[in-house]
Amino acid sequence: MSPLLPAGLLAAALALPAGAGPDLVVLVRHAERAAEPAGDPALTPAGQQRADALAQALAGLRVNAIVTTPYRRTRDTAAPLARALGLRPQVVEARAGHVQAVADEVRAQTGVVLVVGHGNTVPAVLAALGGPALPDLCDTSFHHVFLLRPGGAEPPRWAQFGYGAPSAAAPQAGCL
Repeated sequence: MSPLLPAGLLAAALALPAGAGPDLVVLVRHAERAAEPAGDPALTPAGQQRADALAQALAGLRVNAIVTTPYRRTRDTAAPLARALGLRPQVVEARAGHVQAVADEVRAQTGVVLVVGHGNTVPAVLAALGGPALPDLCDTSFHHVFLLRPGGAEPPRWAQFGYGAPSAAAPQAGCL
């Protein structure tokens, strides 16, 4: 897959009017992670390549805010783009009410916001922001990108596509 956004999505995103709250929310799961240490692993070499591909894919979107969890894998996934844009990611603690806290942080931003989360939080945050209810991401799925244009007066619009190399293993039943 190409690391770049499809041309139509990029053009639509760049044409968004400025307003209160975010104009566009980009949601991704962290890239491939190592097995150790179990609590807070770093990215694998494939994960680092995916993080670099994410930075390339989003380079033209004018991302002006990044939201991550405190876990290294989400921060490391966002790092190449944050460095390229001179941004400091907002870290939302992983605790009870995390999904709502991320949604609140996103709503407090303007412009284009990148959210780097986890397989079980990305679909939940998408839904909390007005997007569809989707199943969790499979343990082996790292290539999904969800774009959400919050609604305001009109219904929210969303799209899904892949970036970087396809995920290594086929998805399991019941997840994306």
